Amino acid sequence: MADQVNLTPQAFRELPESAQIVDVRQPWEHEAARLPRSLLIPLDQLPQRLGELDRERTVALYCHHGTRSFMALRFLLQAGFRDVVHLQGGINAYSRMDPTVPRY
Repeated sequence: MADQVNLTPQAFRELPESAQIVDVRQPWEHEAARLPRSLLIPLDQLPQRLGELDRERTVALYCHHGTRSFMALRFLLQAGFRDVVHLQGGINAYSRMDPTVPRY
């Protein structure tokens, strides 16, 4: 689906409904600010929770600044997922575009 793996906040917002939005931050961060319809799977739990993700759908990852989501992207690609993207700059960048998402 995506031609690139690093999505701008605008491109991330325009992902289709079929995309799986995955927050790889910690629970306290997810409580502080989150994107709609996101599933919380902290990065350290990702290997054990791969079964919760559909390999046939786009997996769109985000974290606070983009570092953890990029690590998760690389892990998922190595695990055989084909369509994986992440939010460049994380939710911090997204909140600059969308002021309804709190910054922390």
